[in-house]
Amino acid sequence: MELKDKDLISIQQARDCIRNASVAHRTLASFSQEQINNIVAAMAKAGEQNAERLAKMAQEETGFGNWQDKKIKNLFASRTIYEAIRDLKTVGILRDNKEEKVLDIGVSVGVIAGIVPSTNPTSTVIFKAQIALKGGNSIVFSPHPGAKNCILETVKCIRAAAEEAGCPPGAISCIETPTLNGTKELMQNSLTALILATGGPEMVRSAYSSGRPAIGVGAGNGPAFIDKTADIALAVKRIFDSKTFDNGTICASEQSIIIEKSICAQVESEIKKQGGFILDESDANKLAQFILRPNGSMNPAIVGKTAQQIARLANLQNVPETTRVLLARETKVGMAVPFSHEKLAPILAFYVEEDIPSVLEKSIKILHFEGAGHTFCMHSKDEALIKRFALAIPASRILINTP
Repeated sequence: MELKDKDLISIQQARDCIRNASVAHRTLASFSQEQINNIVAAMAKAGEQNAERLAKMAQEETGFGNWQDKKIKNLFASRTIYEAIRDLKTVGILRDNKEEKVLDIGVSVGVIAGIVPSTNPTSTVIFKAQIALKGGNSIVFSPHPGAKNCILETVKCIRAAAEEAGCPPGAISCIETPTLNGTKELMQNSLTALILATGGPEMVRSAYSSGRPAIGVGAGNGPAFIDKTADIALAVKRIFDSKTFDNGTICASEQSIIIEKSICAQVESEIKKQGGFILDESDANKLAQFILRPNGSMNPAIVGKTAQQIARLANLQNVPETTRVLLARETKVGMAVPFSHEKLAPILAFYVEEDIPSVLEKSIKILHFEGAGHTFCMHSKDEALIKRFALAIPASRILINTP
């Protein structure tokens, strides 16, 4: 009997993919480092050669960002990642420490579940496929429904190159009818050894509660602190370049600027010079109503749109055509404060604090509200202050003087 229920179809596809991936893994587990390296090299080359085509597909299908920046992400996920991992030993004997009598052996984990978001669909597939195969693992992808076609095409492209280089069939696959229940089956199946989950908070929580080992990447919401010792013009440039890249769809991009009151005039001047527009109270309130949906989640209408597109959608007045980033003055943090949330768009909250202790307290408060363990950005020449923040900030990645 032909299945017509999408959930049943999705669950069956997940099970079939996992079974095939498990069989393929048994073959991969016997491969030498040279065989693995040849497969990964072929995948990276395919990602690089198709970077522009896949970027255009992703932009057209999702409506997020722009293909030029997505091409850069695809090139980074293929060429740059490959160069970083190319010479790593990952299978077989990694180290033989005669002195301490310790032998380190690289062993693959098995079938990996790769959850792919709509914001960075093609680059996520290229990246996760490479690191999975580099460790001798097979991988099954679950695509976001809003980016299904470009994800499937990326998987097809990477898989063909890998198999031509000797990868066993079934080692790289994708659920073709994505549903929530199909993704849950993929994450909870007893043959799944590890989950790489990139997506919204609910998806990441689901991965962590699946009963399988999981590495999750959820909301970033990283604050960017500009210290008075920083090159203020360069700090604003770096923040704006980062926040406007692919129209703000990367979760690691800055979500707020925090400064001391003493440099407010300087920072505001640079914001205006470099294409930032600080909204008045009326327009800030309008945009605040537009950022979140009634259930408190991000409004998808803002995701990956330009500042001008957002201004029109939210019916904002007086936003210049040259505007690159929309900013709103804010003092509070919390569920009822839309600007303190993650905003995958060229929108920044702008916090002005009395002194350094207040800046530190506000930064910590933002991250504990949403984004703890993710990213914090700081622009400063004061090494002692940098260390002070680094010791206190609840982020796994603290970036200094860089986008």
